Amino acid sequence: MTKAVIQNDDCCGAGTGYTGPAEELSTSEADLDALFEKVCNWGRWGDDDERGTLNHIGPDEVAHAATLVTVGRTVSMSRGFPTVPSIENPRPAQHYMVVTGEDRQAPHIAGMECTSDYIGLAFHGLACSHIDALCHTFHRGRMYNGRPASDVKSRGAVANTIMAIKDGIVGRGVLLDMPRALGVDFIEPSHLVTSGELEIAERELGVTLRKGDILAVRMGRDVRPGRGDGRMAGLHPFVAGWLHDRNVAVICGDGPNDANPAGVLSAWPYPVHDLCVAGMGIPLVDNLYLEGVAATCAELNRWAFQIVIAPLLIEGGTGSPVNPIAIF
Repeated sequence: MTKAVIQNDDCCGAGTGYTGPAEELSTSEADLDALFEKVCNWGRWGDDDERGTLNHIGPDEVAHAATLVTVGRTVSMSRGFPTVPSIENPRPAQHYMVVTGEDRQAPHIAGMECTSDYIGLAFHGLACSHIDALCHTFHRGRMYNGRPASDVKSRGAVANTIMAIKDGIVGRGVLLDMPRALGVDFIEPSHLVTSGELEIAERELGVTLRKGDILAVRMGRDVRPGRGDGRMAGLHPFVAGWLHDRNVAVICGDGPNDANPAGVLSAWPYPVHDLCVAGMGIPLVDNLYLEGVAATCAELNRWAFQIVIAPLLIEGGTGSPVNPIAIF
């Protein structure tokens, strides 16, 4: 049994928000410790592995994803470059012009006219669409495959860096649109989506996760009244066991995948990151804009598509901005 609550907001309008079952799943530090041991993939693909669950995507999975391209439509799943400061963007990205059209011959090369600009950003956080490398999160001083936190140094990481994904990620994307499946407009920030609710979405949308899938979970961040306040729904930590059993390769969300503000337990402030990135070796893709792909999926009545995620090649990088493309 589920319930929904109506929120009224004079500025942003009204919306129906999902708050979940009357009794939420409880967690304790001992529960999460045991779950980490259960889902931990350290050594599963060898002691030197730096790809984690991307090992679930092989030639067969890549080739199958190509068969999903039937109508030739592409949809960006990224947010715009986050230059405007806000509660969710305390360190706005830098973008300024180096050469403008008003001084188009600034390079002083005879006959050449051009413009150029500069960008810079700290991409981890709540504002930028980005992928976490497996050196981004530690669990008790260790990152994926048991490597020490000291492997991330002042000049960058020496293991589990974004360079492990230098050839990009191509596979079958699956969108679980939680508000649509649960009959509401958005998921309340106070709610942690459970594996049972993800299975409801599978049934309602007519799609089933399979080995190597790249799962995107829409919470409705961008349509919730009061959006922009830094409050976001997330996945329940116990979902990690479900993802492990399904052999999911990548997790994507319209928020940070963990609920924000953090605080399941003081010892586990961001448990999904601990369990998935550090434990299982699942790259997380945070802060996507999923409204466009959700509308396309609804229009075509299909919730699986080819997806391409291409990070920047940053030596020692703990992640990268990304613009994932859904291809239908």
